[in-house]
Amino acid sequence: MQLRTFALPALIASFALGCGYSEEEWQAQLDKYNRLQSEHQNTEARLTKTQQELQAEQTRVEELAKQLKAAGIDISKLNENLQSSASQVSQLSASLEERERALAEYKARAKQLEQIKERFDTLRKKLDELTKLGLAVNIRKNRMVVSLPGDVLFDSGRETLKKEGKEILEKVAQVIRADASLKARDFQVAGHTDNKPLAGGVFRDNWGLSLMRAREVLLYLVSDKGQLPIDHWSASGYGDTDPVASNDDADGRQKNRRCDIIVVPSVEEMLDLKAIAQ
Repeated sequence: MQLRTFALPALIASFALGCGYSEEEWQAQLDKYNRLQSEHQNTEARLTKTQQELQAEQTRVEELAKQLKAAGIDISKLNENLQSSASQVSQLSASLEERERALAEYKARAKQLEQIKERFDTLRKKLDELTKLGLAVNIRKNRMVVSLPGDVLFDSGRETLKKEGKEILEKVAQVIRADASLKARDFQVAGHTDNKPLAGGVFRDNWGLSLMRAREVLLYLVSDKGQLPIDHWSASGYGDTDPVASNDDADGRQKNRRCDIIVVPSVEEMLDLKAIAQ
């Protein structure tokens, strides 16, 4: 016996007419059914597309985060607010609206991470010439830092620049002067020492020595030798409070005796990650 198959609308029509509905009423019910079916299909399609886009943006954010972390940029605060969104959309019952909201958050976060990465990449390229001079250009505490070895600049316990120290500072100044955008930026010279106590003298302690060394570097860079704009430079002394290596051996102490030239972020690019994350 051959079975005959009827489409659902035909069954609805047959049922409706058999129950006394007019053709107009039946057509209205059929239109409603078709509309609801179309809306359901559209919602399912949007849900699938949104989930695919969300997964892609999550992968994008994770990759950018890895790249920034590898470069030394701390973005831990920036990603705090994403944890709740990721937890919500991981549930199978997450609605389309929840997934779309999470997608928007991830897209915005990816854009922020890309802007941060672009800023540091651009700045690092501008300072590449300094690495050719044997100087270290790193990111510390979300700041681009050029480290000048203290032993190259000064004799032990002294703040007077040595001849080779002056030569390296003139080369640094030349690199900065050659780039108009670099020359227009704000910089700070930060002096650092190892943890060996300074026995009295005119500087009294490591803070005094580090500050006077930073001042000496600053004055040379803005002098007629360095020719850098005085209104964009400042100096600070950290003593032994911000080491980059262990003070337990001679090699570590040598690395800690340094003057850092810090590129100060502008207002537009300040990395207040907590504020960005809100």
